[in-house]
Amino acid sequence: MNWKCLGLFPYRLESLHTESPACPWGCLPLGLPAPSDPLCGKETCPSRAGTTSPSVPGRVVASVCRLHRLRATMQRAVSMVAHLGLQLRVLPSALGRLFSCAQMVAFAGWSLPVQYRDSHVDSHLHTRRHCSLFDVSHMLQTKILGCDRVKLMESLVVGDIAELRPNQGTLSLFTNEAGGILDDLIVTSTSEGYLYVVSNAGCWDKDVALMQDKVRELQNMGSDVSLEVVDNALLALQGPTAAQVLQAGVADDLRKLPFMTSAVMEVFGVSGCRVTRCGYTGEDGVEISVPAAAAVHLATALLENPEVKLAGLAARDSLRLEAGLCLYGSDIDEHTTPVESSLSWTLGKRRRAAMDFPGASIIVAQLKGKVQRRRVGLMCEGAPMRAHSPILNMEGTVIGSVTSGCPSPCLKKNVAMGYVPCEYSRPGTPLLVEVRRKQQMAVVSKMPFVTTNYYTLK
Repeated sequence: MNWKCLGLFPYRLESLHTESPACPWGCLPLGLPAPSDPLCGKETCPSRAGTTSPSVPGRVVASVCRLHRLRATMQRAVSMVAHLGLQLRVLPSALGRLFSCAQMVAFAGWSLPVQYRDSHVDSHLHTRRHCSLFDVSHMLQTKILGCDRVKLMESLVVGDIAELRPNQGTLSLFTNEAGGILDDLIVTSTSEGYLYVVSNAGCWDKDVALMQDKVRELQNMGSDVSLEVVDNALLALQGPTAAQVLQAGVADDLRKLPFMTSAVMEVFGVSGCRVTRCGYTGEDGVEISVPAAAAVHLATALLENPEVKLAGLAARDSLRLEAGLCLYGSDIDEHTTPVESSLSWTLGKRRRAAMDFPGASIIVAQLKGKVQRRRVGLMCEGAPMRAHSPILNMEGTVIGSVTSGCPSPCLKKNVAMGYVPCEYSRPGTPLLVEVRRKQQMAVVSKMPFVTTNYYTLK
């Protein structure tokens, strides 16, 4: 549980004194135990620490203990939010409430759908074979307006925004003076005369403050620039049949809208929608910025097509990992540079030469020389690799750690990302990964793990 995301920092689990939730086996209410304490006062509860019997294996007891603690943690978080008079924000489209089968989780102050009626794996595979609808309205959407909009954006990111054609977008990075990544974002230069920016919900406050501070700085110098936060919903339709499904509801020819381009159009009767050919799954698809009041109507229209199913954030995470895409806060953060994270391609050629972006002296030096570590892909069989799993060389020395990992539903193998010293970053390099206190073989692998299917003009 990330307490800071819930706005509860510096409160910790041990400081919460709300009423204890009941044990799911109908035992006494759960207390707030130390890791070694029993979770329940009833002798027959399978989660009671130290319980062993022929019918209840130790690994089952450990799993149940973890489930108990997770459940207690989540309930106390919700209680604490209520106690402090805070509320989790609900997605503007409210698909999780409209379709009551959704399982909701708290993230970055939002209540988000992690899974719908279908299992995580079924949703994942349906996206790869057909298409799925994801509610990603928690993402921060902003407009940068004014004659000096490009000047503002290029003072904050590493990309060449000036070279973007009308309605063309690019992935870029906010960086700090130490070369660290403050966030990743997509910047689109619209034909309507503003920059449309989509960045991460977990960095909402930080990103808004960063851009607002720069707006004020430039305005004080006489520049023509302003910032507007967009309160639209954001729906992502992803999968090989996404364009076919969407084409039925738009007059524009989607064959003329390639990957990382954008256009404003009417979608299933909803005017003023910005449709961008992009996504976070490795598949063809679009993200639709839609007025919040019309989001449920649009989602319902899309779901009338049998090709489309709702999918939650669990499937979105495994899809992006198979596609080799980074998750901010896990695979990249303020302590990783674009070069270390294998994102050097986001650095515009003109920007490298001018060295006029935050952290340029450090980042460009890394491009010309060597870095100590790099983000790599890993594959293994056996137990799945998870974040923070130690990575070791064949001699058993810890050389790095996993940042994201999961079983791949498509490959039937375990995939992961992590950072290792450069000398171990070559594809095919054998390594060890420690999972559940046991070492197992892993191999450095090229990313993406699953071939991407972005739509480009032939």
